[in-house]
Amino acid sequence: MRAMILNKICDISENRRPLELADLPVPAPKKDEVLIRVSACGVCHTELDEIEGRTPPPRLPVVLGHQIVGKIEKTGEGVKKLKVGERVGVGWIHSACGTCRFCLEGNENLCAHFEATGRDVNGGYAEYAAVPEKFAYVIPGIFSDIEASPLLCAGAIGYRSLRLTGMQNGDTLGLIGFGASAHIVLQMVQYKYPKSKIFVFARSDGERTFARELGAHWAGDIEDKPPEQLRCAIDTTPVWKPILEGLRHLESGGRLVINAIRKEETDKKTLIELDYPGHLWLEKEIKSVANVAGRDISEFLEVAAEIPIKPEVQEYRLEDANTALVELKERKIRGAKVLRIGET
Repeated sequence: MRAMILNKICDISENRRPLELADLPVPAPKKDEVLIRVSACGVCHTELDEIEGRTPPPRLPVVLGHQIVGKIEKTGEGVKKLKVGERVGVGWIHSACGTCRFCLEGNENLCAHFEATGRDVNGGYAEYAAVPEKFAYVIPGIFSDIEASPLLCAGAIGYRSLRLTGMQNGDTLGLIGFGASAHIVLQMVQYKYPKSKIFVFARSDGERTFARELGAHWAGDIEDKPPEQLRCAIDTTPVWKPILEGLRHLESGGRLVINAIRKEETDKKTLIELDYPGHLWLEKEIKSVANVAGRDISEFLEVAAEIPIKPEVQEYRLEDANTALVELKERKIRGAKVLRIGET
């Protein structure tokens, strides 16, 4: 099978072709696994974190990609629910122990033995992928393969982030950064909380324009002051400064949720500028999001189909994965980027 593989950690600004096209054996599904013939796989900022070593794969080479859509071609021993021919999706969560307190609570994302698709095991930048049945999800028929792909990570992590804000109808929400996840969250909020106002903070004028087109009440730069204080906010940026700006705009008792696996070390000095009275006083909160649990994906797919959410998508061929990654690094973003790998 054709696959794009990562052989070494590197700076994508210097090495603009970090992935190589390779011919690999088709994986055989193990016990409780299904083999998926991949039709689409989303391109996520987390792949940049893997390539550049902020969340490095435990071994190389590895096939990246964790927003996988395709049809089941074969099932392993012990598979009970999913059938050959069903169209399924796979997100960042590949496996967890299943027996610890977090797993039993439905928070497998906090399990000490959490394994990630496309990092700890081969992912979806390939024509086939073998995944556990437990973490493969039937895709609602309303979505095409390309549309469904970003829902599996950008959408699901956005869903979890929104839930962790504790947002209520009528609350003001700030979206700090406006990429794949935030543009899906905006559509969710419009549906679930129609009395709420959404303020978007983004460096790029193109992202601010896109946010207004989707119905944001206001869009400005990271350092701009919004028309009203924020009851809650979700940060999706890879740097620290937006956190401080977001905290400054929170009202008393407000909560800022950080939806990012890592923050870039180059901006670490801004931590020194944390000002307790200006940033944290009056019971303001910061909460991080760690990956996604299985229920985040399954619940979100139902919500997305009900609304329905239609993500904005830029499409690429499998062999053009490097182009998509470089554009992501350079903030050339409008919605989500997705690789078309095959047809279902």
